Amino acid sequence: MRNEFLFFTVISLAAVVGISFVWPPVWWFLILLLPIILLGLYDMYISKHPIMRNFPVFGHGRFLMEELRPKIYQYFIESDTNGTPISRIFRSVVYQRADKALDTAPFGTQLDVYDEGYEWMNHSIQALDAHHMNQHPRVKIGGDDCKQPYEASVLNVSAMSFGSLSKNAVMALNGGAAIGGFAHNTGEGGISPYHEKFGGDLIFQFGTGYFGCRDENGNFSPERFKEKAAKEQVKMIEVKLSQGAKPGHGGILPAKKNTPEIAEIRHVKPGTAVLSPPFHTAFSDPIGLLKLIQQLRELSDGKPVGFKLCVGRRSEFLAICKAMVQTRIFPDFISVDGGEGGTGAAPLEFTNSVGTPYKEGLVFVYDALVGFDLKKHIKIIAAGKIFTGFHIFKAFALGADACYSARAMMMALGCIQALECNSNTCPTGVATQKEELVKGLRVKDKKQSVANFHHETIKSFVELMAAAGLDHPDKINRHQVYRRISMNQSKRYSEIFPYLTTGCLLEEKTVPEAWLLDWREATAETFVSSIV
Repeated sequence: MRNEFLFFTVISLAAVVGISFVWPPVWWFLILLLPIILLGLYDMYISKHPIMRNFPVFGHGRFLMEELRPKIYQYFIESDTNGTPISRIFRSVVYQRADKALDTAPFGTQLDVYDEGYEWMNHSIQALDAHHMNQHPRVKIGGDDCKQPYEASVLNVSAMSFGSLSKNAVMALNGGAAIGGFAHNTGEGGISPYHEKFGGDLIFQFGTGYFGCRDENGNFSPERFKEKAAKEQVKMIEVKLSQGAKPGHGGILPAKKNTPEIAEIRHVKPGTAVLSPPFHTAFSDPIGLLKLIQQLRELSDGKPVGFKLCVGRRSEFLAICKAMVQTRIFPDFISVDGGEGGTGAAPLEFTNSVGTPYKEGLVFVYDALVGFDLKKHIKIIAAGKIFTGFHIFKAFALGADACYSARAMMMALGCIQALECNSNTCPTGVATQKEELVKGLRVKDKKQSVANFHHETIKSFVELMAAAGLDHPDKINRHQVYRRISMNQSKRYSEIFPYLTTGCLLEEKTVPEAWLLDWREATAETFVSSIV
């Protein structure tokens, strides 16, 4: 190919130069050919890519097609049900509800109801009239030590930081939360002016980097935390231990997204990659975590305080439960993320292969709290691809009291799943800091879209409860959802995830065999296994 290119170059140049003396307008051919020739010579002698050196110019087609492949697949090949990470069928329902467009489906389900993994709920002959039910179900979060409990919606905006998202995206999310009466989690990037723009309820989250409440050395600052937590908009505080997309890794803000404004909010140096440590420095053991929670509750004048995690080593969560029993300090809520969680940037290995998947993690946390007789003190918030009313229903069946949604809320803003969150080139202005892209996202329009999506999704959730003959979310349980195991067999969630008896984990003699090894490893004094 290299010889052919050289031969083509020499012949073409000779022909163009020769003809141009006879017919001068042919010089413009030289203007067109010269860049191609120069590119080919660069490919042959300078490029580091073997395919470029062997196939000058034409080799670029391979990389162009590799770049375009996801777009070609999404727009021309992908069916409604097989798109990843979010299928078109769910993307479409979010767009339709955000726009208050027709969201009914024609001609029956596109899902194979006999395919392994298909899930459904059974309706009741004595279904209720959804129009006569509470259209905005809420859950009270805040235990006995909480002076300012919060009445949360059953669906809220999950943690997404300013920096990961654009200022317009943050404003639209908060504006939607204000319109719809639900909460907006700040993410671990601190509280920005854009979170406060429209007065929507905030859940102030901080992680291992303590952004927004850190001192000059990057350690937790009680004074700065107290200042942020005192804001009237802040309704709850969430300590992030880990997130589903990269548990045990820490957060990542690429340098190109770390603008001076973001750096000021986070108290970091601008223009640098901001890496949150994979561990906390404010505590080092389960009791230390609970003492931090107690301190945060006092500093915030009694607002609900909880923590978020993706379940990893089960003995470590059981150690936290044992510490709760020992100290009688209880978080007001626990947020459970799944290993399939979304993120703007994470190493592939962590995204694909680290962390307990959402359903198993949620069930484990609920059962552990029941087993230690702690659930009565603590609410659970679930996060894991929540797009529809049925997703909320399933989460409640597995033990959730409320839900978070991140990617659905992004799609309500206009996200098209371009998969460019980590490159600062998001074409919809949602996950970028490029002003020319951000300005395309109109806050006035999109805050209403977010509120619309929330309203229509809660409406569908209430209709599902009514169809099941249930008048309150507390009545949803694992007996009401089914999962197909094979062509001719299905099981209830309660058969797949059997309930634990209340208090059975308080003494070793009553601990179920499947829990025994993790239970023995767990100790309130340390996260390190007590079994060598």
